[in-house]
Amino acid sequence: MRIALSLVSHTNVGKTTLARTLLRRDVGEVRDAPHVTQVAERQTLVEAGDHVLELWDTPGFGDSVRLARRLSRAGNPIGWFLNEVWDRWREPALWSSQRAVKNVLDEADVVLYLVNAAEPPEDSPQVDAELAVLDLLGTPTLLLLNQVGPPLDALSEAAERARWQGVAEAHRCVRGVLALDAFARCWVQEDALLRAVGAALPGEARSAFDVLHRAWRERERGVWQQALQVLAQRLARAACDREPIAETGWTDRLAELGSALGLRRGGPATPRERAMSALAERLDTDMRASTDRLIALHGLDGHAGAQVLQRLAEHYALRAPLSEGRSALVGGLLSGALAGLKADLASGGLTLGGGLLAGGLLGALGAAGLARGYNLVRGLEQPTLAWTEEVLHELAESALLGYLAVAHHGRGRGAWVDGPGPAFWAEQVQAALAPQHAAFDAAWRRRTPQDEVAVAAALQAPLGSAGAALLRSLYPDAADWL
Repeated sequence: MRIALSLVSHTNVGKTTLARTLLRRDVGEVRDAPHVTQVAERQTLVEAGDHVLELWDTPGFGDSVRLARRLSRAGNPIGWFLNEVWDRWREPALWSSQRAVKNVLDEADVVLYLVNAAEPPEDSPQVDAELAVLDLLGTPTLLLLNQVGPPLDALSEAAERARWQGVAEAHRCVRGVLALDAFARCWVQEDALLRAVGAALPGEARSAFDVLHRAWRERERGVWQQALQVLAQRLARAACDREPIAETGWTDRLAELGSALGLRRGGPATPRERAMSALAERLDTDMRASTDRLIALHGLDGHAGAQVLQRLAEHYALRAPLSEGRSALVGGLLSGALAGLKADLASGGLTLGGGLLAGGLLGALGAAGLARGYNLVRGLEQPTLAWTEEVLHELAESALLGYLAVAHHGRGRGAWVDGPGPAFWAEQVQAALAPQHAAFDAAWRRRTPQDEVAVAAALQAPLGSAGAALLRSLYPDAADWL
């Protein structure tokens, strides 16, 4: 069975842009000009067995007020329309409107009618005229709010829909109002759209549509699971990464001590700084590569830009198998001069950067005890750098924030570009991750270079639970099937 959706709107509102986003591929022509689409174009949105869901990109309404007036005066509007002599060259705006109407008459089971939500309803008289035409045709219609701007929180999106609800209630053809910005929609909002389409279809078409909807969900769920694997593997690689520090002489040790005390300015990088740079560069490269995989998974073009890791580079763990005598000597020097140096025996690391907290001295534990803790926990043969658990938790947050950015980038917007997301995303991500904190900690404790696969597997479940909770919090009505 064939089920067809017709994208209809006033000209230059963004039909083709939305079509590219929904189809995950480039179709038609996009220009900031009226009547770019002159012929209705059919595309396949999803197939399942003998059933096909089609998406039609139609010419935009032009002189819709005039067309509505003509149709309302005709005793038989449909008969008048079918017998009307069209003049493409003398009346291009009216001709475009007629082409849109003909596509709805000939093809559409449901109309997807876009409005420019950047303009208030009271400043959009063409909307009433075009919905009046669709009322005469009688095809079930969903009013889609395009050009709403950056992603909205749930309350703001509900308020935006309510703003247009009065317009919808004045027209019997409209069966629902949904926010679906072609630039910044999330794929779970498309599921809400498909549910609304199913509810608008007559009974004989609904069973076939249910098959198509399930096929769409399975496809998108597969992309979701692959995205989670990409993120879990990225976090596991960061957790298990290690960089040994080259053996040092007294000159390097003095430079290291001066750097720790804030007394060193310039000069060649110390062995520890070179190791940190190598660790940070690998993380930077991996973050960009995994983001590129997410971009491709979501049917987008483009590449992730260079990441700024200076803040993360300040947070790393130093594991050093010092002898107790040498440890006591170095610890004595540090404890007299360096406030806020914190021993993190649970992770087996001496945390620098993120652990340089105000207040407190090393003294309580004692340097000799600290050395025994390293040798017992790690048994390392030489000093090694690794990311702290604090940083790994931050990386989990940044992974979900990056995922949201990719998942909200509609293909109609063009190639992927890095950019900040809405401020409220950060709070939502932290809230979604909080219940999984213990599970992440358990995964971090398993980390060794040999256990990267096991750590990635351990991260998959809590990351998936947090991600699903995040999408449900952002879209309460759209993500109940994850």
